[in-house]
Amino acid sequence: MNPLARALNYDSPNELRAYLEGHGLGMQKKFGQNFLINPAVRRELVGALDIRAGDQVWEIGPGLGSMTFEFLSRGALVTAFEIDQGFVRALGELFPENENLKVIGGDVRKTWPARTARAPYLFGNLPYNVGSVILGEMIEAGCLFERMVVTVQKEVACRMSARPGSKDYSSFSVLCASVYRVEALRVIGARSFYPAPHVDSQAVRLSLKTGQIQYPKLFTPLVRFLFASRRKTLRNSLTKFLSSRIMKDSEKTARQRGEELLAASGISGSERPENLTVEEFAALAALVGEA
Repeated sequence: MNPLARALNYDSPNELRAYLEGHGLGMQKKFGQNFLINPAVRRELVGALDIRAGDQVWEIGPGLGSMTFEFLSRGALVTAFEIDQGFVRALGELFPENENLKVIGGDVRKTWPARTARAPYLFGNLPYNVGSVILGEMIEAGCLFERMVVTVQKEVACRMSARPGSKDYSSFSVLCASVYRVEALRVIGARSFYPAPHVDSQAVRLSLKTGQIQYPKLFTPLVRFLFASRRKTLRNSLTKFLSSRIMKDSEKTARQRGEELLAASGISGSERPENLTVEEFAALAALVGEA
């Protein structure tokens, strides 16, 4: 059988349902499984990733392989991470003996760290419940990609692409923007998926920033701590951070040192974390690390 033959009509919910029933497979809510059945959206997402023949792609959550088929059709070398063992077997049947496809079974959060050969591109139709966790863990571990295109819950996409001063700006926004240029792409309605989710999804493209980016050791811990009390002033939150994590000293001493660090950074103590840029967080973290 031609490994690129389309063995399944990915546009048809009825055919997908029949395949699942015929192979004793079910959709498991805990895995956040939804198949992208809109062919125009699939082509648009592949175009956004901008891959060429021979490019290596990691795919998270291939399901029955609708996007996998698109990548293989363009000559990509795909490593697909699939948590559902039933779908792992199905992918072997749908793409038999395809040398350009390697399927890794198991939870991607546990399996990707063992992959020493990293791909320059990543695509993921990420489960709503852990999509941001997967991306956050990869960024913090330094597992970075030249380009990523992911589909996530619309609210998560808004957080990923949020800018300082906006209501969606969060520690996750800062983490993403610290290493990637983040672009919110099209909103994908529920009817583009089978089964249809109860919320809209959105595609996001993340392009790696050029040059070597080095952040202070305390960058991520500080950002998360400050955003945990986002409505508090930096003066108050930084005092608590210093007294609990760095100085182990009296709050009065920590407050005084915090005022000195804020003055050195040029950031007002009355400012709130939701208004700081990545660069300002980095500068403050560097000073805190020297405290």
